[in-house]
Amino acid sequence: MIDQSLTRETRDSAIQHLVDSTQPGRELDVLVIGGGITGAGIALDAVTRGLDTVVVEAQDWAAGSSSRASKLIHGGLRYLQMLDFKLVHEALTERDLLLNNVAPHLVRPLPFLYPLRRHVWERAFVGAGIALYDFLATVTTKSVKGKRSVPWHRHLSRKQLAVRFPGLAHDAAVGAIEYWDANVDDARYVVSVVRTAHAHGAHAASRTQVVEITKDENGVVNGAVLVDLETGTTFPVRAKAVINSTGVWTGETQALAHESGGLKVLASKGIHIVVPRERIKGEAGLILQTSKSVLFVIPWSRYWVIGTTDTPWKENLLNPAATADDIDYVISEANAVLANPIDRSDVIGTWAGLRPLLQPGTMEGTNSAKVSREHTVASPIPGLTVIAGGKFTTYRVMAKDAVDFALGKEAAKANPSTTASVALLGAEGLDEARDNTRALSQRFGWSEQMIDHLLHRYGAKISEIAAISDADPTLSQPLAEASAYLRAEIAYAITHEGALHLEDLMVRRTRMNYEYLNEGMAAVPEVAEIAATLLGWNEQITAHEVAVYHQMADAVAAASQTRDDESASDVREAAPQIVPLVTPAAHEPQQPQHP
Repeated sequence: MIDQSLTRETRDSAIQHLVDSTQPGRELDVLVIGGGITGAGIALDAVTRGLDTVVVEAQDWAAGSSSRASKLIHGGLRYLQMLDFKLVHEALTERDLLLNNVAPHLVRPLPFLYPLRRHVWERAFVGAGIALYDFLATVTTKSVKGKRSVPWHRHLSRKQLAVRFPGLAHDAAVGAIEYWDANVDDARYVVSVVRTAHAHGAHAASRTQVVEITKDENGVVNGAVLVDLETGTTFPVRAKAVINSTGVWTGETQALAHESGGLKVLASKGIHIVVPRERIKGEAGLILQTSKSVLFVIPWSRYWVIGTTDTPWKENLLNPAATADDIDYVISEANAVLANPIDRSDVIGTWAGLRPLLQPGTMEGTNSAKVSREHTVASPIPGLTVIAGGKFTTYRVMAKDAVDFALGKEAAKANPSTTASVALLGAEGLDEARDNTRALSQRFGWSEQMIDHLLHRYGAKISEIAAISDADPTLSQPLAEASAYLRAEIAYAITHEGALHLEDLMVRRTRMNYEYLNEGMAAVPEVAEIAATLLGWNEQITAHEVAVYHQMADAVAAASQTRDDESASDVREAAPQIVPLVTPAAHEPQQPQHP
């Protein structure tokens, strides 16, 4: 492996590699468009097959749907109701693979309670479904240790349920069934996949946008035209295969090839709210059937995450927003079963994301809740592969299928995917890292809760956080206004995880934007100070970064007071996007010299 860090310098190197691809004999094997979970997975799959691979993302890594999910790695219990056994089988296999082999530090088992309202028939019906769920997990997902990744389900009486989840109203259920899935910090997972791909030799460039997909004289896609959004520099790229993995932007990206047809994707909005953990008494998550969707009440560190909705989104795809009606709906559905109702004053933060659902027909008349979650790979134009649909849990299978398709059947058979045995950075050495945490606690005064937080976020790479703290003891301390995070984590996000802007740090490398009131605004000065030192910001740039984040936070708050998507989108779009205050020449790639 090469250097495992993502930095501004490795990004510059990736852009130079893209520029050099126009030289004779230097074209890329694979250009991956889109830096969400699918694109990151494709980059890792391709590079571990020995392919010269570059992944580009128009925003920050995971800035779209892949940082705005329900934070679950699950088999899709509700898909059993649709008799979608193939998807459940596939997802359970991947769930256990991630828990045991690929990312045991990032993905953790999580118990859920399915409340029952009827004594006999519902317990029998739901119990049979969950038993099938567990059976599928048993026959399809054996861990490397030869045992189950999560415990078997169990039936709870009303009395047992009251002990397990005291915050549930007495008349809300006559009992429950407890089963297990897993949770994850989705944005961190994506960054870890990108870093792992980079460590295996892939190049990665965030804030690099494709503005045209190019073709040769025979109409075969041969590359793209890109813009480095940090400098404004435009340049061509050549690649043997181009893979479009842009989620809800699938159609827009296909259109850059100036061809009609291809996969069509429906954008479905899902929102979540965050409330303090002490506000609801319970030791497990809840899964609740509603008239419109499935509602999850999920333990998340010091909080509960409650969601989601499932409604068509027809506005600008860049910044979906939670409306007052969305928030009120989630609160109302949760209050239907809670002993002590919550209200808007309990909501610390919200987020809204878009599900990229394959669209079988036109947008009109389509019920997005019934669109299949399975993915599809297609080639609307020779040389261009498009993948859409799917779910976070099955990203590795999606990536494998996309690369197989791009290579062709025979080439893929000769050079198969290996990612089932590729652990993400931080997974190897995890047990040893756990054994060494007492020494770290004594050296830096980190609490047991802080150690657990660091292990969950970095795994064995906690040693790199320690190294940063050793080099500068001031960084070993928590942020003054966001004490769940160390100052060293902000530094690490820049020196190892490719963060370029204040928003990257507040929204995706950490989750201060919804784990603290007012989008974590109180912590912004300290975070900006650390970033300025490491990224070389002067006072003008620092003030600009802070101002842009303030306006974004204000827009999110204002959107949450509106009643409809159109109004919320208008308010959200009023906030400026990141426009770097840099001199283009500072990072402008060198144009290749052709012989």
